[in-house]
Amino acid sequence: MNANVGGTDRMFRLIAGVALILLAWLSGLALFDSGLVKTIATIAGLVFVGTALVRFCPLYTLFGIKTCRR
Repeated sequence: MNANVGGTDRMFRLIAGVALILLAWLSGLALFDSGLVKTIATIAGLVFVGTALVRFCPLYTLFGIKTCRR
């Protein structure tokens, strides 16, 4: 499993993932009152954080995208 997520992409994923999780659980927005929407947002946030931490995105491999410099 080779890294395919670069530094800027990684930072964006980490920030967006944490923000999505916090929005879903702490914002009080009516959008997230539905358990399904809250669950989907949480899972998406966890995927963003996970791919940022391991520097690998399976979808990038599928489409031949590589944002790291190496």
